[in-house]
Amino acid sequence: MLRACVLDFGGGWERHLPLIEFTYNNSYQSTIGMAPFEAIEKIRERIKVAQDRQKSYVDPKRKELQFMVGEKVFLRVSPTEGIFRFGKRGKLKPRYVGPYEISERVGRVAYMPYPSHVVNYETIELDRQLSYEEKPVAVLDRKVHKLRNRYVELIKVQWSGHSQEEATWDVRRIF
Repeated sequence: MLRACVLDFGGGWERHLPLIEFTYNNSYQSTIGMAPFEAIEKIRERIKVAQDRQKSYVDPKRKELQFMVGEKVFLRVSPTEGIFRFGKRGKLKPRYVGPYEISERVGRVAYMPYPSHVVNYETIELDRQLSYEEKPVAVLDRKVHKLRNRYVELIKVQWSGHSQEEATWDVRRIF
């Protein structure tokens, strides 16, 4: 059909491409027994029926939640694989975090927490590999551990962008 239209319209067939597409979508196709337009409509109807059926299974279990100002709520944490969030990893990672107190209602299902619950963050400069370099700021403590035949020095380092409570112990070998 496209070949016939190109030959018929000559050099300006690009302008008539929408007409060719309309003709193709409304012409009978023997392989599917109908026009492609009709097939698409039937598929859409079947998808709508399946969605309505699944919705009817879920709706009786779902309840509309509304909260009042001053109530406390827990927030559901999205299950993201391989991401270290909220201090835990693996099976023991929390499903909910909180409780947070509601200060005001913003919309039908949107609420605003008290400002003390909002986490302030610093902007971090990332390189092309989306990583950043932490630099040591201060050495807070030193310890020497004696193993069987060697000594290991542990140094507690405070890193840039972290508080003293978040300092880590690094290992240095001493012979």
